[in-house]
Amino acid sequence: MAASPLHNFQDLVAWLRDNVRAPEQFTLSYSAEQSQFIRFNHARVRQAGDVQQAGASLKLIADGRQADLHLTLSGEPALDRERLHQALAELRQILPLIPADPYLLLNDSAWHSHQVQDGPLPDTARVLEQIEHGAGALDLVGIYAAGPISRGFASSFGASGWHQANSFNFDFSLFHANGQAVKANYAGQVWDNAAFARRLAQAREQLEYLGRPLKTLAPGQYRAYLAPAAMDEIMGMLCWGGFSAQAIASKDSPLQRLYAGDAALSPLVNITEQVSGSLSPAFSGEGYPRSDVQLVDAGQAREQLTNARSAAEFEQVANGAEAHEWPSALSLAAGELALDEVLARLGTGLYISNLWYLNYSDLPAARMTGLTRFATFWVEDGQIQAPVSTMRFDDSVYSLLGPQLEALTTERELILSTSTYGQRQTSSSHLPGALVKRLTLTL
Repeated sequence: MAASPLHNFQDLVAWLRDNVRAPEQFTLSYSAEQSQFIRFNHARVRQAGDVQQAGASLKLIADGRQADLHLTLSGEPALDRERLHQALAELRQILPLIPADPYLLLNDSAWHSHQVQDGPLPDTARVLEQIEHGAGALDLVGIYAAGPISRGFASSFGASGWHQANSFNFDFSLFHANGQAVKANYAGQVWDNAAFARRLAQAREQLEYLGRPLKTLAPGQYRAYLAPAAMDEIMGMLCWGGFSAQAIASKDSPLQRLYAGDAALSPLVNITEQVSGSLSPAFSGEGYPRSDVQLVDAGQAREQLTNARSAAEFEQVANGAEAHEWPSALSLAAGELALDEVLARLGTGLYISNLWYLNYSDLPAARMTGLTRFATFWVEDGQIQAPVSTMRFDDSVYSLLGPQLEALTTERELILSTSTYGQRQTSSSHLPGALVKRLTLTL
């Protein structure tokens, strides 16, 4: 009989503690999920299935060398112990053959962390009923995913961490008969019928506007409102090395000027790696406890995300960042603009629901380029007038979140990662919308 994820993890750790021999040291990173996936087309269920999987990464360390191996687990204790035995034997053969690691930095503290967010998941039948009833005859396409995600860590130094969180994520689009679409998302840990109804109603309203003739704008600079989903694309790009200790030390960060003190963002901008209360575990796969990290405070650079290797190479203090040194629980503080006042405050300009296909056009200047694509509207005198043809923007974060930032919304949206590459992810962002005085469209 398959063991629960926690018991499976504890059994593997106990076996390792009995079988790893001094001077060997080990770390074990564990991940598991029990997920339900439901695919929709034309607001009807077209495919449904369940995924139950677990895996672990075993690292063996000795004489300044380290080697690791990933193994897929079955949940059957005897079989998984045998797989772990084989992995340990293989690592023992590999370890003497590789050179010493000059940046090996192990956390030898015996820390403990245990967090279980086991609030009840939404009743699937009721979720399906609300989606079907709310969408009606609309062409709704999307994927609903829900279930617990588990992460574990243990080391031969006595460290032990366990994290389990229930969550759901409904990523969907509404398509107009003319081929235009509104993209939307509703995610979290507690399904709120009223909140989902509001989200769907907003998407329906935007879908109606997509039936109007497209407005084509000339390249230029326009006043704009960036909805939280659009902000998520910008912040996601910024996370590619923006807060990384390694990227900053090697002068390859898009926020190099900010961390050097040569530039600043708007005083309205406060960015935190908000581990507390998030879906992300309070420990890293490298074996370091994680806590909240203030990255930007009132527009000024503060801390960086530093993993163990960067700490060793650049003589810094590791703060639990993963190997890639990206935020996994990004939080941009709210502002003072009420959501129902956005159009009035915008006046005349662009309402941008989503941005797409972003990349850097000038990385040292934190200048990004991308497309508007989904549900971008032209607004006049606080009223939506027409959808706008797909446009390319090209602008710098130092401008958009600097002197051009007029306001951030009081309401924020929790955006969970929709990635299922290999497994469901625990990363998230909590973001307001942003009203900017000027956004540059190039074509």
